[in-house]
Amino acid sequence: MEKDWVKIYYTNQAFRAEIVKGMLEEHGINVVLVNKQDSAYLIALPGMAELFVHNSQEAEARQLLADNPENLS
Repeated sequence: MEKDWVKIYYTNQAFRAEIVKGMLEEHGINVVLVNKQDSAYLIALPGMAELFVHNSQEAEARQLLADNPENLS
């Protein structure tokens, strides 16, 4: 990941990361989803899905996450 990107969310459930990503994008936040799950072992050994935003949008993204806790659980 390039140096100006910050991890703001991670989960072992990729669908939750997609939901949060969509919510952030709806508010104009540029988001990168890094899925560290091994496709051969998605059911048996889930990995992590991580969301990154540019550091210039970090504060806004964190505020949106705080204001929308229903997307995180």
